[in-house]
Amino acid sequence: MSPAAKTVHYFSIYLMILGATLIGVPNLLLTTFKMAETQEVWIRVVGVLVICISIYYMLMARENHSRFLMMTVYVRLTVLGWFILFVVLQWAPATLILFGLVDAAAAAWTYFALKKEASHSA
Repeated sequence: MSPAAKTVHYFSIYLMILGATLIGVPNLLLTTFKMAETQEVWIRVVGVLVICISIYYMLMARENHSRFLMMTVYVRLTVLGWFILFVVLQWAPATLILFGLVDAAAAAWTYFALKKEASHSA
């Protein structure tokens, strides 16, 4: 696995833990980040989706699929943009931005690893 692939692999582990938390103990996570508790099933549905995404990330990282790795950079950066929009529209508390910042930081880590790999191969 290349260094860039490892960044996505590690991010997939974060996603797996986040998804499992959303399924198993969603209110612990919600209250920790100053969000309203819920009994709705949707938070658990989101957890399942997060785990599904983590599986894609893990498998593509193992394959060293460079296009996919770069695509995750752009997609993870948009997560931050969406979360900021949700806060601006007052659909979510500002603490949601913390999750977007994790995505953006991980995306930057992958981006710079990809650029370093490209410069070494050139």
